[in-house]
Amino acid sequence: MDPDTVAKAFVEHYYNMFDSNRAGLANLYQDASMLTFEGQKTQGSQNIVAKLTALPFHQCKHHITTVDCQPSGPAGGMLVFVSGNLQLAGEQHALKFSQMFHLMPTPQGSYYVYNDIFRSCFEVELQLLAIEPSIIT
Repeated sequence: MDPDTVAKAFVEHYYNMFDSNRAGLANLYQDASMLTFEGQKTQGSQNIVAKLTALPFHQCKHHITTVDCQPSGPAGGMLVFVSGNLQLAGEQHALKFSQMFHLMPTPQGSYYVYNDIFRSCFEVELQLLAIEPSIIT
């Protein structure tokens, strides 16, 4: 399977699981995995899932705009960069976000998330809105 196909399949699986059963994401991480969520670092599968399940929103839907990937190093890893919109239940406007995954192969032939960096683009939108309100519609 080519890297783009793997990346797109991973992204679809990850966000479907995030939106429906965040606790189920545990098998995508390992003890050495690290999540940086809005600047806060968390390491280890159980700690990462605890962080994600403790987020202040429980119902959401990710709408993916772009998925870019590159091979990463001789061990067969992949960098996957995602951008999109996050619609929270009860909110009129979606939040823009970007997320980067560093996927590493497992001996069984699948991949796990070694690094995961998430950042909402909400602050950038507010700054642009303050400069030129017509930019964001």
